[in-house]
Amino acid sequence: MKEKISITAITSMSPLGSTLEETWQSYQNDDHYFSLSKINDDKTWMAPLSKSAKLLVEELRESDSKYRKLDDSVLFAMVASRMAVKQSGWENTAEFGINMGSSRGATKLFEQYHSEYLATGISSTLSSPTTTLGNISSWVSHDLGAAGPEISHSITCSTGLHSVLNGVAWLNSGMATKFLVGASEAPLTNFTIAQMKALKIYAKVTESNSGSVVDTSTVIERSRSYPCQALNLKKEYNSMILGEAASVACLEWGVIKNALAIIDGVGYATEILKHNTSISANAICFQKSMKMALGDLDVTEVDAIVMHAPGTIKGDSSEYNAIQEVFGDYMPQLTTNKWKIGHTFATSGMLNLELAVLMLQHNQMISVPFLESKSNSRIIKKVLVNAVGFGGNAVSILVSKSE
Repeated sequence: MKEKISITAITSMSPLGSTLEETWQSYQNDDHYFSLSKINDDKTWMAPLSKSAKLLVEELRESDSKYRKLDDSVLFAMVASRMAVKQSGWENTAEFGINMGSSRGATKLFEQYHSEYLATGISSTLSSPTTTLGNISSWVSHDLGAAGPEISHSITCSTGLHSVLNGVAWLNSGMATKFLVGASEAPLTNFTIAQMKALKIYAKVTESNSGSVVDTSTVIERSRSYPCQALNLKKEYNSMILGEAASVACLEWGVIKNALAIIDGVGYATEILKHNTSISANAICFQKSMKMALGDLDVTEVDAIVMHAPGTIKGDSSEYNAIQEVFGDYMPQLTTNKWKIGHTFATSGMLNLELAVLMLQHNQMISVPFLESKSNSRIIKKVLVNAVGFGGNAVSILVSKSE
């Protein structure tokens, strides 16, 4: 990187809450935030927004009649972006760019409009303008009155961290000094969940995981009550669960006083496809992206890694193998949040980044129930954040504590 980049704000709407304080508090317990719903006549695990987040979305929806026609993914992004701009102090400026991505986009509206078309043979007037991928960035820009470029993109589940890459590139090019980046996903719909189940990667509802979390002394016993087994490297079945969320960060060029964290390095890589969902056993894409993000930094300087770890057997193990290849005998502490909130597609990488920032701010590692974490007496100063999407589109971001 030509110059370090400051994260001056980061916000989210997720199952964990709608403020950094609420989200951090939710990380302090061993609870998961999944609930059972009926999808296509089957009991299905999913992770909806928290009550506080839903309230903010509904307030926005009812504040203007035109918002009632927008997809949840757009509304999530608008609420999170408003909070980020307020947190960063950008409220009195329009001079910033926007890059807001989504893997699925306006899933709920698209399914609704398509069902209407199949039933009537007629498409609704707003079916096109409210389901385009650019809808999210456009509405966020309109809502905030931003004067900079507005970019939308989709690179499957690494979309959020690709937004960060784009923001860093614009800032280091000198074409902007401030950039709002993030992702939004509202995938808790019949067809989207059916697609994941068709891939045989979705968590099943079993007798052992349908109740409350069991508080026992052993990792094995405790893990049985968690429907998503993300980062359980001994699991024998896939356990991915979908969640909904939006997360947004404010980036500024250089090292800004009172920044939440500093971006020290970025990395990216793509594997050659052998299958539509393929990733190699040792996740070569992650090896490349992590090495690029680290640059010349000694691996022992990395205190923790927030892993992508989707809760699938191959996804979790391949990323872990890649970390072993890159870090060798030294293994940083590992964590993920998907055992608590599931996979939020495009937003997942941004929520990983938020977790990294919170751990840096509080100097506290967030553990995973399935791992016997080693004691870490050292201050958390540098955290590596990972995300990857179908086809091996990996991104790694190295963040450090702001001095």
